[in-house]
Amino acid sequence: MIVKLKYLMIALILCLTMIVLTGCVPGDGTNNAQNPAGFLWGIWHGWVAPISLIIGVFNENIRLYETYNSGWWYDLGFYIAVISGFGGISFFRRKKGNRD
Repeated sequence: MIVKLKYLMIALILCLTMIVLTGCVPGDGTNNAQNPAGFLWGIWHGWVAPISLIIGVFNENIRLYETYNSGWWYDLGFYIAVISGFGGISFFRRKKGNRD
């Protein structure tokens, strides 16, 4: 019973997180030619890249990568976030020898 409740809470938290993050995806109109996305936006867009990819399937205005960006600094932030975000998943995996 406790295990089911734990999984239910995790699923609920993940769903709420996805809903909150949908307002901050590339192409949502926050950035334009006069106000391009910079380094910190690059980090944020790298972290929400999987969500942006899923939303982009249903909405053609949402992209994985902000087209109005500051160039090299945005790219650096984006790649740092993508590499650290996806590489960090390995910390949560169990090693094969430690199964209980």
